[in-house]
Amino acid sequence: MAKAMTAITIRSATPADLDALRAVMDAAIGQLQAGFLSPEQVESSRAVMGLDQQLVEDGTYFVAEIDGTIAGCGGWSRRATLYGGDHSTALREPRLLDPAAEAARIRAMYTVPAFARRGVGRALLAHCETAAKSEGFTACELMGTLSGVPLYTVSGYQVVEEIEDARGGAPVPLKRMRKAL
Repeated sequence: MAKAMTAITIRSATPADLDALRAVMDAAIGQLQAGFLSPEQVESSRAVMGLDQQLVEDGTYFVAEIDGTIAGCGGWSRRATLYGGDHSTALREPRLLDPAAEAARIRAMYTVPAFARRGVGRALLAHCETAAKSEGFTACELMGTLSGVPLYTVSGYQVVEEIEDARGGAPVPLKRMRKAL
């Protein structure tokens, strides 16, 4: 007998969620990237990934829940910053994007490892794309980790640039991806 799918609900993240979101991100980075990166690269990735509170303040960061439990988080941005957390100040570009000429940013997508492969990432991504489109954006861009690239590829994103970010020590491969909405 097949297990029934449980509904995923998505709500806006609030400042009260910040500690829980950091725990989700820590678990996702540590566990879900382990199959794609060396232990040194996983540790290094913590220097370039993580929570960007600006997204919560802007109202563009969301929490996915299953049966009232946080299953993941992710957001989008109308700002130019492509990736990185609060501690990645070198990557900050708070300038507002022009929806007519620039792509919205998909940002900080994480799934609690126990909820991986249950549609959490796909639901968050679709929610963010719909929100960006409603504000006039015609494309989205993101910086994908190797563990996220399969989801983004099946969701219609294409690789436009490949980089390595070594600010945390070991070089972490990342793929800039884009999708027309």
